[in-house]
Amino acid sequence: MHYALNTGSIGVFDSGYGGLTILRQIRQLMPQYDYLYLGDNARAPYGTRSFEVVYEFTLQAVRRLFDLGCPLVILACNTASAKALRTIQQVDLPQIDATRRVLGVIRPTTEAVGELTKTRHVGILATQGTIRSHTYDIEITKLHPGVRVTGQACPMWVPLIENREYDSPGVDYFVKKYIDQLLFRDPEIDTIILGCTHYPLIMNKIRQYTPAGIQLMPQGDYVANSLQDYLRRHTDMHERITQDGTCRFLTTEHPFTFKENASVFLGQDITAEHIDL
Repeated sequence: MHYALNTGSIGVFDSGYGGLTILRQIRQLMPQYDYLYLGDNARAPYGTRSFEVVYEFTLQAVRRLFDLGCPLVILACNTASAKALRTIQQVDLPQIDATRRVLGVIRPTTEAVGELTKTRHVGILATQGTIRSHTYDIEITKLHPGVRVTGQACPMWVPLIENREYDSPGVDYFVKKYIDQLLFRDPEIDTIILGCTHYPLIMNKIRQYTPAGIQLMPQGDYVANSLQDYLRRHTDMHERITQDGTCRFLTTEHPFTFKENASVFLGQDITAEHIDL
């Protein structure tokens, strides 16, 4: 099938719906740009998949967004950022097109956390794949030596969110369980990074079961501000991005299914198109 080119759009990729929370924050800050969102919903979730498979799937999506005309792609997925970003940046980009860029969601959050933690003890709540990659530990230790990082996998949160069980007893049980497990392992944690883009949808529950005095860091604002700063510093890239305020949605799932679920994450109705990778 032939797809219209979106030459000059910022590509935003996620394995499913969580990246829509990132897109939402980016568009709130910079509504003037054109965006092209691609969700690989048919093959989600990525969190339990191997490094090799996540890398392969992510590279397919990046190539497709490049083919559709995006000069810049944001991996709005922690698992993809953890398991695929570095290889794509260092190995694939020079071969595909050295003038294009792929950015992730982990670096902006890890850069900011050093100023927020006072105890120098930081917690990560994320998928199993992100926790097992140790990407947050590595990045935080590199940027902020001496900060202790403790990761806690939350395998039940994404399925509950994607099934819209926001207010079910199951959410309360599993939110409390994982936060308690994290703080039992390190009671000195004063800052917790929400290392999955789905988690803002259960923010009220996460706050409810997080002790007062502990800061929570959802990623959207940090990624949006980092992207704005990036475009300010890289005028050559800024000039390649079109500014008609449009946003287009592509999914590997059925467009109707995507539309139904995306409205929850974005807070607005959208139209979507099917695409194969």
